[in-house]
Amino acid sequence: MNTDNLIANVLEGIEDVKGVDINILDLRKIDNVACKYFIVCTGNSSTQVNAITNSIKKCVSKSMAEKPWHVEGLENCKWVLMDYVDVVVHIFNEETRDHYKIEELWEEATSTLVKTKY
Repeated sequence: MNTDNLIANVLEGIEDVKGVDINILDLRKIDNVACKYFIVCTGNSSTQVNAITNSIKKCVSKSMAEKPWHVEGLENCKWVLMDYVDVVVHIFNEETRDHYKIEELWEEATSTLVKTKY
């Protein structure tokens, strides 16, 4: 699987349903990590978190014929994790993202904020 293409498709899926505060964390220079990148974003409600998840699945499946290896958190849609092996996507509602501060936990990673079109 081409990681750059996967990231582009994940970003497209997020932007298609207006996910916000998109941050790409490059973990490749950190020892003993399970993946190469985290993509973190926020939805304004559990409905939007679910919509972002479905949009990412659709974009990646349509363009690359790939499915996530694992998805969890759909029960309450406060924090959905989508594992594409090299890329793990974290889709939060605002309150949960503020609480867990995942970017601070991985502050050694190179962070790239994505400017959205809206």
